[in-house]
Amino acid sequence: MPPSSLMLADLEPLRKEAIAVRTLLEAPLKLVSLNEQVGWDNLISDENVHRPQLALAGFLELFTSHRLQVMGNTEVYYLRSLGTSDRVRAFRGIVERKVPAIILTNGHQLDPELCALATEYNVALLQTPFETTRTVHILSEFLGDQFAPHVVVHGSFVDVYGVGVLFIGRSGIGKSEIALDLVERGHRLVADDVVILTRKRDAILMGTGSSLIEHVVEVRGLGVIDVRQMFGIRAIRYQKRLEIVVELQDWNPSEDYERIGLDDSTVEILGIAISSVKLPIFPGKNITVIAEVIALNYLLKTYGYNAARELADKLEREISRRVQQPSATHDQRMVTYFQGDDE
Repeated sequence: MPPSSLMLADLEPLRKEAIAVRTLLEAPLKLVSLNEQVGWDNLISDENVHRPQLALAGFLELFTSHRLQVMGNTEVYYLRSLGTSDRVRAFRGIVERKVPAIILTNGHQLDPELCALATEYNVALLQTPFETTRTVHILSEFLGDQFAPHVVVHGSFVDVYGVGVLFIGRSGIGKSEIALDLVERGHRLVADDVVILTRKRDAILMGTGSSLIEHVVEVRGLGVIDVRQMFGIRAIRYQKRLEIVVELQDWNPSEDYERIGLDDSTVEILGIAISSVKLPIFPGKNITVIAEVIALNYLLKTYGYNAARELADKLEREISRRVQQPSATHDQRMVTYFQGDDE
């Protein structure tokens, strides 16, 4: 059975233990190699980066050799200030500890003897034209994403009016059909069947699909459908922030479903509270339209309007008026006077 919204909090987070240095080439840093493909298969096991300033000066007791090393103006100019033998000795103290890679910022180059040392110890030597502060920021974001905790959820993830809506429920309840209907109505499919949710920073969950399945949808009785090929590029997107979880449930007349909506329900995924809705379904119920309303209602609440709260406030005002003026008359109709309608 797929997880219900109550069980999503219990999903075991997954994390990458390490990434290869060659993965860094996908970061938006315009990286180029200064020693061909040496060390590209070295593993980075820490999302933090390190600047080896004190290590170059000879203090190596607290040197974090397993981290990615970033060398900027300070490190490069310090090395250039040394004599050849001291420069080689200082750099050797870094590379002989098997650091996975060294990134030179600001387009800096190293002397040939230092590049040869990096090659000798199988250390990748990469260069970026970006300044050091920007490089460290981009690397922190990139590595933070690579090592971020994630979970895999069985469901359908759709961008509805710009709101990321995840449909979950038992197998065969109709998640994929709802996603297809929403796509046909102009909304965008993010993922179906396999949804990978990743925690970005402290309060954001990003969702995407599997690289194997991509935007293929399985419809029972019909087979698999490629949404991009059938509906075009406007019908898909590769990632979306998760904002609402809609749990589809078989209608149970004995269960007490939410009728007013004063209390917002949430479900915790990877430690982040996400708005949730339990939606009972039965034959003939237009779930697609309700899904659109759920997204629009979320947007209204986001911008400060809560229909349930407005109605509750109106009821409180009416009760207060009747208590203060019990004998006063009040027209219960929306309009006090019906004007002529001659159509």
